[in-house]
Amino acid sequence: MAKVILVTGATDGIGRQAAIMLAKQGYTVYGGGRNPQKLETLKDEKIIPIKLDLTQNTTLIDAVQMILSKENRIDALVNCAGYGSYGAIENVTMKEARRQFDVNLFGLAELVKLILPQMRKQHSGRIINVSSMGGRLTTYFGAWYHATKYALEAFSDALRMETHQFGIDVSIIEPGGIKTNWGIIAADHLQESSRGTVYEQEADRTAKMMKAEYNSNMLSNPKIIAKAISKAVNSGHPKARYLIGFGAKPLVLMHSIMPTKVFDWLMRKIG
Repeated sequence: MAKVILVTGATDGIGRQAAIMLAKQGYTVYGGGRNPQKLETLKDEKIIPIKLDLTQNTTLIDAVQMILSKENRIDALVNCAGYGSYGAIENVTMKEARRQFDVNLFGLAELVKLILPQMRKQHSGRIINVSSMGGRLTTYFGAWYHATKYALEAFSDALRMETHQFGIDVSIIEPGGIKTNWGIIAADHLQESSRGTVYEQEADRTAKMMKAEYNSNMLSNPKIIAKAISKAVNSGHPKARYLIGFGAKPLVLMHSIMPTKVFDWLMRKIG
């Protein structure tokens, strides 16, 4: 029997590339997302589309129940859904901050909780959470995004320890700079939230640098993250962490060895 895999955020970027790669490997892949039109395009890649909105628990319950009713198992959950919303702490509304936690952590946690009973019953399973190098270092104006990713790292570490006894493996994927729309969206949020405030000049400078970087060709292709996800799915002994992509390893290393004030200065300069 082909393994059954649920991939969230499968309509764009890393999630889409991961779902396509896993489907080509012969797995039964369910691709979750919110956009009906984009979900339809997954059928062309032999991916089964399924509506998932991490801020709406009913869609999570319905999706898991539907998969289990058809397949009687879920072998892997790949959590790719997430977004970045940048802005000075003083300027970002608590509504937006909570939404970012709802998408990047709490919705993911609800989905994990729904799937764990079946994985425990099987005494097997893989949970792969796409975090970021931003779960191990903080960039300029990224407070709430980094808070969600630092929290996801801790959540995943605790989950890995708790589920080990049930034959469930948990891995964290920590991408560096990846060429998706993530950086453009984050930069747009930064400029919008800072307009007309004391942070506007610095925020605008930083946002322009982010957009230039994400429009350049120096960032890594999402396919390399999909390959890391594939390794975590297929390995007999998956790693706890996969730190991969443009700038990931050198920046995390610099963060660990540089004096804090020096690293802060560097982040302010490079955005």
